[in-house]
Amino acid sequence: MPEISLSAETIFHLGPLPITNSVLLSVVTVLFFVVVALLLRKKLSIIPGKFQSIAELILESVLGLMESVLGSRRLAERYLPLVATIFLFVWISNWLSLFPGVGSIFILGEHGGEPVHVPLLRAPAADLNFTVILAMISVISINALGIIAVGFKRYAKRFFHPKDPILSFAGMLELVSEFVKIISFSFRLFGNVFAGEVLLTIIGFLVPLILPLPFLFLELFVGFMQAFIFAMLTLVFVAMAVSEEPAH
Repeated sequence: MPEISLSAETIFHLGPLPITNSVLLSVVTVLFFVVVALLLRKKLSIIPGKFQSIAELILESVLGLMESVLGSRRLAERYLPLVATIFLFVWISNWLSLFPGVGSIFILGEHGGEPVHVPLLRAPAADLNFTVILAMISVISINALGIIAVGFKRYAKRFFHPKDPILSFAGMLELVSEFVKIISFSFRLFGNVFAGEVLLTIIGFLVPLILPLPFLFLELFVGFMQAFIFAMLTLVFVAMAVSEEPAH
């Protein structure tokens, strides 16, 4: 049975920078998006075909969902790039990690400073470094968009009330909750994806034929839902941040 490692394994070094198997699959995901975007760009037309019509229908549904949360079509279109990028990247990277060969093709790499056989590719969300960075990007973006929307002074009043000790205490709790969001975001995504990888590894080792299929379909669902939950939480927090009245 292959060794299950909590941390991502180093495949090679790019100068002083270690490149792990989770980083490698992240690069593959980005290249996938670049190729798809270039192909779709060539097929865009004023009179949409079947594929473009379906894509536009999905986009309208997404904007409608965001509008129901944000309360404005203009705001939905403004914050669509952030929410959609997070959702698509987490979703596609989770599904790519379920492809044959991911986690089952081993090469000579490095783990704990020693040369060992490690999987060539690993789900990015199964690496806590990835989920923490993604959570930080989400939380920083939420606060930056809030400052841009309502102004720095008004946004700062959500956390600091020098003349009111009770509101000052509540504001400090609100400030602490911004850091708690990073922990909550990152560990929720990491825990679910890493647990799925461990489950598939154990089932595949014990019963390699037929039995892993139901669990594989389960992981397809989990991979999609984790991306959806991460994106929706980001959307809800953006809606709270850009509102004129501070949320309590």
